[in-house]
Amino acid sequence: MLRSRMPVVAAFAAALALGACGSGSDPEEPAAASGQGSFPVTVAHKYGSTEIKAAPARVVTLGLSDQDAVLALGVKPVGAVDWFGEKPFGKWPWAQPLWGSAPPEIVGERDEYNFEKIAALKPNLILAQYSGMTKENYATLSQIAPTVGQPPKFDDYAAPWQDMTLAIGKALGKEARAKELIAGIDKRFADVRAQHPEWAGKTAAVVDPFEPGQYAVFAGSDPKAVFLTALGFTIPDEITKLAGKENATVVSSERLDLVDVDRLLFLSSDPTAESRVKADKVYAGLAVAKEGRATFLPYEEPPLGGALSFNTVLSIPYAIDQVVPILAGGGNK
Repeated sequence: MLRSRMPVVAAFAAALALGACGSGSDPEEPAAASGQGSFPVTVAHKYGSTEIKAAPARVVTLGLSDQDAVLALGVKPVGAVDWFGEKPFGKWPWAQPLWGSAPPEIVGERDEYNFEKIAALKPNLILAQYSGMTKENYATLSQIAPTVGQPPKFDDYAAPWQDMTLAIGKALGKEARAKELIAGIDKRFADVRAQHPEWAGKTAAVVDPFEPGQYAVFAGSDPKAVFLTALGFTIPDEITKLAGKENATVVSSERLDLVDVDRLLFLSSDPTAESRVKADKVYAGLAVAKEGRATFLPYEEPPLGGALSFNTVLSIPYAIDQVVPILAGGGNK
């Protein structure tokens, strides 16, 4: 994403620094679905492994979207980081009912943590799954409470939502429930693919037109692209190759040939973005534009881009309900 208030986007704009559930699985009733697991448990992560000796009651989440999985598993984090400035601690429609009247303390913004605030909350578990937490920060946080870092074997911000959900579930002693949530969402995606076989193998791209003539094109590992691939679409390899270890590559109008795909999705918080993009002569000359195969969606009003950016066990059902009908309708929005 590419704006100062959007996830990981400002870093791209500045210097590319960072890169509900159907079918019987309702995360709004997480506590009743499974019992507490046995402890101690050990969770492997990027910086080794962490033992959690007892069921954690005071959890701090430092990953940008970690709070969703924690909430879905019946625990309210006491601390969380900010991501979308207008939605502190991820207070979105899919999560707000689970927060109720107990919002968390904001203990940082993205990967900048306030260690004093974290310590003051007296957590007995710190989670940093969808994060860029450094080894040094991990060492500091581990002195405060057992800390579970990013999933191993993946670049920061590139781990599948399933892996992060399972790690969180294991740390909370709710691994069985986490697997139930994942299975329910997998079935929802399978149902959509069955309903729309025409999407299978079609190329797609997700773009944030963050400035005139400047476009952030998201790699296949980015949550928004992952959502599209789960529907059956394919992200062109060249996009992911250009992004490298980042979650997007920034291109000028001259390279919009990268997104001359079967289905193009633009995300922006700027109400003038659609008219600005359509006025771009290079874009207007693409087949995807001429044939009306591009769709423009907002990040926040309604939070369609927000749901795609989170791509969690709570936001995915919301995104399926809201975005799939728009994609099925085809054409410009």
